[in-house]
Amino acid sequence: MAKFSKFEQDVLERIKEQIDFNKEKPELGNVDLKRAIELVKEAGAILLDVRPPQKVNGENAEEANIPDAYYTPYPEFTDYVDILPEDKTTVIVTACLKGLFASRVKAYLEILGYQNVFVFTGNIEDWITAHKAHQGEI
Repeated sequence: MAKFSKFEQDVLERIKEQIDFNKEKPELGNVDLKRAIELVKEAGAILLDVRPPQKVNGENAEEANIPDAYYTPYPEFTDYVDILPEDKTTVIVTACLKGLFASRVKAYLEILGYQNVFVFTGNIEDWITAHKAHQGEI
């Protein structure tokens, strides 16, 4: 049986707390485009586009002027923690192309104590396209 240090036990406790928070969310915190947009518009969520630079085709969500969107590329995520809200109950939606990097960042945010983190399960490029179409840019 694995033995864990005090630090590791604390991390495990934090993970357990976050799993309990996620159990209360529909789909365990995974959201489609409609729900993700609702979270941004109605709940004041911030959107984190976490695609690595080499995966960005065109603009990232911040450059596309999606409200409250930030580009925080996964490989440099820790360099961008200063943009995170102080209020750890703030709703945050993470997004990438397939959900892989977004899921990882969601887990990191939860370990840091953020309670309302969701993963957009679609492709962030589709969200950007929809936003531009709505804004009349396409």
